[in-house]
Amino acid sequence: MRIAIIGYGKMGKMIEQIALLQGHSIAVIVDPFVTNNASNIQIAKTIAQADFNSVDAAIEFTQPDTALANINALAERKIPSVIGTTGWHDKMDEVVKTIEKTKSALLWASNFSIGVNIFYRIAWHASELFNKFSEYDAGGFEAHHNKKMDSPSGTAKILAEGVLSRLDRKKKIVYETMNRKPQTDEFHFPSLRLGSVPGTHSLFFDSQADTIEITHTARNREGLASGAVHAALWLVTCKRQGVFTIDDVLSDLFKEKI
Repeated sequence: MRIAIIGYGKMGKMIEQIALLQGHSIAVIVDPFVTNNASNIQIAKTIAQADFNSVDAAIEFTQPDTALANINALAERKIPSVIGTTGWHDKMDEVVKTIEKTKSALLWASNFSIGVNIFYRIAWHASELFNKFSEYDAGGFEAHHNKKMDSPSGTAKILAEGVLSRLDRKKKIVYETMNRKPQTDEFHFPSLRLGSVPGTHSLFFDSQADTIEITHTARNREGLASGAVHAALWLVTCKRQGVFTIDDVLSDLFKEKI
């Protein structure tokens, strides 16, 4: 598979490393700040300046304020695209219309880590179990590096919304810091931004008798990059068309609807 990397920051460099280890090649790198190219990889400052004729799929990790324009530009060129940037999901309806109009393919996720996506399912199943025991309160928190642009993280939103839909006694998610006593129907899930933390998400079920804690801690960005490369290969393998998520990839893996 020949990949275009859109955004050559820490994630872009990790994607390049993982893709090469898995036997793929990098055809294009799009980033306005990359000028030094010691290899034969094509470098472009914008998608409009890049030649995608030799590209099978694009993987995009940039910033929330540029993601939508990148999505539109890739869709116009009918490049199957994996979008790892978060903070743009409120424009999902617009993106779906664009993908349908251009008959292209896009796969997005708040977090491409296979470990995180299995963690979701463990946490949601636990929520279903604790839904039967009203003596247990529920809450959590997430922590990321201090360069992260969005808060709460997209991963936190997916996790918290999944818990909320499975706990009947919780009706509202509160992501902000509380300067008051929480209401019993509020699910509190605040954020912390600190140093170089790649990502930690914790969920707690607490009663007077005990506490159950479920935590996923990323050691580095390798899991994100590997999942994104697998997602790109999934898009390309069967020449898919439409909007997909990492759930669709896992459904194929587990041979069941998740």
